Amino acid sequence: MTKLFLLSLFFACVSFADAQREPDKIYMPNIRSVKLFTQGNQAGYALIGLGSEMSLELDFDDLDGNIKNYNYTYQLCNADWQPVDLSSIEYISGFLQGRLNQYRTSSIAKVRYTHYQALLPEKSTMPSKSGNYLLKVYLNGDTSKLAFTKRLLILDNIVSIGAAIQQPFNSELFQTHQKVQFTIDKSKLNILNTAQQLKVVVLQNYRWDNAVTGIQPLFMRGNAYEYNGEQDCVFPAGREFRWADLRSFRFQSERVDSIIKTNKPLDIYLMPDGERTQMRYIYQQSLGGFYEINSTDVSNPWWQGDYANVHFTYVPKSRQPYFDNDVYIIGEMAGYQINDSAKMIYNAVRGVYEKTLLLKEGYYSYTYATKDTKVKNAKATVTLTDGNYWQTANTYTILVYYRSFSDRSDRLVGASVINYLNNKR
Repeated sequence: MTKLFLLSLFFACVSFADAQREPDKIYMPNIRSVKLFTQGNQAGYALIGLGSEMSLELDFDDLDGNIKNYNYTYQLCNADWQPVDLSSIEYISGFLQGRLNQYRTSSIAKVRYTHYQALLPEKSTMPSKSGNYLLKVYLNGDTSKLAFTKRLLILDNIVSIGAAIQQPFNSELFQTHQKVQFTIDKSKLNILNTAQQLKVVVLQNYRWDNAVTGIQPLFMRGNAYEYNGEQDCVFPAGREFRWADLRSFRFQSERVDSIIKTNKPLDIYLMPDGERTQMRYIYQQSLGGFYEINSTDVSNPWWQGDYANVHFTYVPKSRQPYFDNDVYIIGEMAGYQINDSAKMIYNAVRGVYEKTLLLKEGYYSYTYATKDTKVKNAKATVTLTDGNYWQTANTYTILVYYRSFSDRSDRLVGASVINYLNNKR
């Protein structure tokens, strides 16, 4: 009996640890170029309607180059991305796990890999509730052998949202920040306690590390809840993302300084990126932090595109390091992670910050941010690297979660995506 108890306790601990896995994180070093997007649009966030016939496309590469048995499942989470206290059978219709059957070994590319692709959700393994989901991909049906996780949102669109972006009323923030204000129609919801039953999350450029949460409506007029508090949803505006055109490894684009073709993988050195806080604001179209797998050299970049070690260089003002601040490269290509995988290293000899990433042929957008090491739970900002300009064409996502008194998880009941260029006031 003692052995059975200890064995049960061990598996419970393993299951709990697995449930706490981080979103949007790669756990195996052989996994690269993980993308989950709206089918047909690589810059489309992984958000689809409940029961919709729309699909999300999943793509990733295994650099080991051999064929493996990858499985996947879904973990339902609450609005704060903590796993729900529900059995999988309560939010997955059909089989509790699926298998990734579509794969192809690389051709033409010097770096060998196996490319995996799938259209999700599959009818045999379908999320049955709305909310935040963690897509988990793992080896041989063993969830402890986790390859990576990705966020995806399932929307039951019953709440309409009217939103606009404006400059803050605060004169100190008027030229540097943007404020999101919005109204939701709760007529289809049975709300008795707003603070307990309704949660709102606002994202800037699909980043979760600096999301605004915990806000309450300032006014409630009938079925209209107005979120327009003076201090609510105020974001540093930043500046448009930088870019690197790596669609060809044979020819140098204007952002490429040099290519060493004798190495395997190739080494590509980008032009140094300077500090932009003193530069005049000029609008530049960008992918807003996303990247696209694409190539001008091959017909299908998913399994013919090559890999290169891409060297990024950031030049701080006066080539001096930032005091008590770490520098990170931010973007989908780095998983929007504020950790060592995205942290840049200061080169005291050259007076620059450096970072090398293994990237596939494509078009990349990114930026640099600093994080105060003295402040606990400090958010990464671009104030020191790019500056903040109220004209910046940021994209904001408003997510509305609802929980009735009979629900055991947060349902995603409303979503709205707006861009400053098209929705400003």
